[in-house]
Amino acid sequence: MEQPAPFSPGVTKGMVREHAYRLYRDKLPDHPLTLADWVLAEKDLVNSMEAEEDGVAV
Repeated sequence: MEQPAPFSPGVTKGMVREHAYRLYRDKLPDHPLTLADWVLAEKDLVNSMEAEEDGVAV
């Protein structure tokens, strides 16, 4: 599946792609990422970024 455009302000496709590949490296390259995988990766990335801003160790 082609990577969808991010829905979160300030988040780029490249940022999500890098995070997704770290999250799903055990799944790749045997199984392509699904839309759900991309959405979960973006949400996880945004949560990580917000936690860093709040000074919480992730």
